Amino acid sequence: MKMRLVCAVLCCLVGASAFARAPGTFLIRNVNVVPMTSASVLRDQVVVTAEGLIAAVGSASSVAVPAEATVIDAQGGYLLPGLTEMHAHVPGVFDQQYLEDILFLYVANGITTARGMLGQPTHLKLRQQLAEHDILGPRLITSGPSLNGRSVISPGQAADMVRQQAAAGYDFIKLHPGLERAEFDAAMAAGAAAGIPLAGHVSTAVGLSAALAAGQATVDHLDGYMAYLMGDELADDSPGFFGANWVGRAERDRVAAAARATYRAGVAVVPTQSLIEHVLLPLPGLAERAEMRYMPPRTVAQWREAKESVMSAPEYSSEAAAAFVDLRRALLKALHDAGVPILLGSDAPQIFNVPGFSIHDELASYRAAGLAPYDVLATGTVQPARFFAAEDRFGTIQAGLAADLIVVRDNPLEQLDTLRQPVGVMVRGVWLSRAQLDRRLAEIAARHTP
Repeated sequence: MKMRLVCAVLCCLVGASAFARAPGTFLIRNVNVVPMTSASVLRDQVVVTAEGLIAAVGSASSVAVPAEATVIDAQGGYLLPGLTEMHAHVPGVFDQQYLEDILFLYVANGITTARGMLGQPTHLKLRQQLAEHDILGPRLITSGPSLNGRSVISPGQAADMVRQQAAAGYDFIKLHPGLERAEFDAAMAAGAAAGIPLAGHVSTAVGLSAALAAGQATVDHLDGYMAYLMGDELADDSPGFFGANWVGRAERDRVAAAARATYRAGVAVVPTQSLIEHVLLPLPGLAERAEMRYMPPRTVAQWREAKESVMSAPEYSSEAAAAFVDLRRALLKALHDAGVPILLGSDAPQIFNVPGFSIHDELASYRAAGLAPYDVLATGTVQPARFFAAEDRFGTIQAGLAADLIVVRDNPLEQLDTLRQPVGVMVRGVWLSRAQLDRRLAEIAARHTP
């Protein structure tokens, strides 16, 4: 096999502050491939990438390698597709450095595609800049400004906002709480006519059943499910955090019905379970976690205050919070078992959810809910690709698909935590070694050191 050995394993291809801006040609050798086409491992493979795509996957004897290929020796590690964060938040461009730091935090944790859940006009240009590697970060799929109780004042205006955002080129419409039923219906009708999906929250005046019947593309945060489980979908008394105050009134025998209704509607869910657990459970040391160094101190302080406010509320109890988390896990498992697509999403940056890092807690929460390891990984690989009808572009490791890849030390089908410290990440053909990732992370941490 003809090749040119350019660097050893984990070599730095470019300087810490001068990442490659264009895809190269690479050979990843001595690697076990987790293709995510099934719960299998292809042992001792080589993978060639060129022009941002996977060019070949196979044994060393069967794959022709371009002479100019840069060699990455995985030393028996494991290769899997890059992850998709389906409930991400991307800053505006008022602080370009902060924006680029947040995008890098996603990438450093293996996130190569992000669905931005609160977009703005500047994100349309950013989406193109990311696609062209002018800025380093995940592929961006973005909403526009959300439809909510403040931005929408009538059904006609709701429909106009949907049409305007579709014409502007946004990928989908974000729904926030506060919509009246007529406003929601008008927005959904306009979205269907314009060919743009609507996704996000379930407004109190709408209820889960109506959102499912209307074909809302995703229900995020499992919003609306607690009201459904207590048999009062339009309840407007204080729900607490996504219905946490209603856990004592929820009927567990309605969980299966909720799962079946969601499956019949063809709606996917984005649980953001890690956010729920970080906010409600009395987890010690969240503010002292290592990843907090990558966020501004004032942000971490605000998160601490927000959590303290929730836990000091008169209606809060740690027992009820634990019961709520347990019920959500049971619902998540039931939805999965019913065939509902579960899409990986953690909602970051949010309370103690640092972009990129929070995705590992999200994955762990799905495992704790009872999903098998392959199904957990599928929530961030195969399932998002199917959701976007993009299985021919990303989500698995096959020739012709995007070179969005993660190299890890151990088999992720056996040890999910191996994803927390990737050996390297490839973003549409741009390779970032562990050394590069660490240096850029150190730069970000230094910016937030008082």
